[in-house]
Amino acid sequence: MDELELLKKDWQSREQELPKLSYSDIYQMLLKKSSSIVKWIFYISIAEIIFWTLLAVVIPNVSENFKISNRINDAMGLHNILIVLNIINYLVFGAFIYLFYKNHRSVKVTDSVKQLMKNILKTRKTVKYFVIYNVGATTLIMLAINIYYYINQEQLYALMVQNFDGYSAISQEGFASVFFLAQFIFGLLFIGLILLFYRIVYGILLRRLKKNYKELKKIEV
Repeated sequence: MDELELLKKDWQSREQELPKLSYSDIYQMLLKKSSSIVKWIFYISIAEIIFWTLLAVVIPNVSENFKISNRINDAMGLHNILIVLNIINYLVFGAFIYLFYKNHRSVKVTDSVKQLMKNILKTRKTVKYFVIYNVGATTLIMLAINIYYYINQEQLYALMVQNFDGYSAISQEGFASVFFLAQFIFGLLFIGLILLFYRIVYGILLRRLKKNYKELKKIEV
């Protein structure tokens, strides 16, 4: 008997020793993994809203510059507008958290491959809409506020001179150039960090869901 035949026999004997997984076993494994991933998406969304809420509470109490910025916004008539925008943002955030919870419950009690695949696609779509909303809303709000600042730059300049030392030595034209350039750079960095966070955290989870979806597609055939 040649070496190849010996290797074949050895492999066949080992193959018989390996545990054989049934259709049901594979499905239950994928169901458990998918349910865990969707649960983490739900938990992370809750952690995110808690994080932003804590920042909104803590930063104004520890940062004098932030307190001054709030007073400037109040003096420029932005106080009520910002409150309304925050309320809308929290309501939308709450709606997404509810959808993530609902998706988790749906995946958890799924009893068929087809339905599980459908729920995975629904979860991935919800996460994508969530990311688009957060990035889009943040960008639009920052853009709208800076347009408002630009339209009322004389009032903004007067308030900055009044509240911050050193601005009186800068002309209004020079102030506008420096201020809006700084706002633009800060905005890009802030949006970039949000996108990086979503790409790393939600991106990993979505890729795992996509992998599960592909595995389910194989056993459905």
